[in-house]
Amino acid sequence: MEFTYRKAESSDRQRIAELYEEMLRTIHHCEDVEGYREGYLDKFFSAGDDLIYVAQLREEVVAFLSVEVYGEEGYVYLDDLSVTAECRNNGIGSKLIMMAEDYSRSIGIYTIVFHVDKTNEKAHQLYRKLGYLDNEDQGKRMRMVKELRE
Repeated sequence: MEFTYRKAESSDRQRIAELYEEMLRTIHHCEDVEGYREGYLDKFFSAGDDLIYVAQLREEVVAFLSVEVYGEEGYVYLDDLSVTAECRNNGIGSKLIMMAEDYSRSIGIYTIVFHVDKTNEKAHQLYRKLGYLDNEDQGKRMRMVKELRE
């Protein structure tokens, strides 16, 4: 399978919302999940620094990673990462995270913060493999941090 990667466009909103709900169903092992609230994705398609990266297989978006910039606080926050079930274990999540790290460096921010649900052990292992360190136990989830080199 050959994937292509790019910055998300406004026309990707519906597919991103579907992938987000798929991610929640996977993590929480239930079908009844609540997706994004109305208008939440707007900030990623405005003129600001926040953005979403997507992976495509042919014409279909199969994964995404949302990237939020907290410049005054000095970090970039990787919020939602979802890869559709059929495309997992192909390095897509790693590639999206590396794209976010490159973006962070390009805007002069060298700290990345991520949260992972403690029940999502596969994701936790992936983030550790990519150099993220457990930073703070927050009950149901772990805050992870990576310091990038300038």
